Amino acid sequence: MALDPQLLEILACPEDKGPLLYFADEQSLYNPRLRRRYAVRDDIPVMLVEEAETVGEEEHERLVAKAESDGVRPTFDPGDGGR
Repeated sequence: MALDPQLLEILACPEDKGPLLYFADEQSLYNPRLRRRYAVRDDIPVMLVEEAETVGEEEHERLVAKAESDGVRPTFDPGDGGR
């Protein structure tokens, strides 16, 4: 089961307040700016900085490439004035 699209529209990184990339097939949300991955457990995002996983360069590149190839869009557009 995937996260609710309305929830995705408002989800932001708890650290830098920026948008995230949601990988439903990996049950994770990713912040490419800070290279932090947040787990999604039982369809609930675990948005605690202390529980986030910092990824290395290789994993970061994989996730960014996957987002591009799969058409994964950020959870929101930071330039839309809504924040």
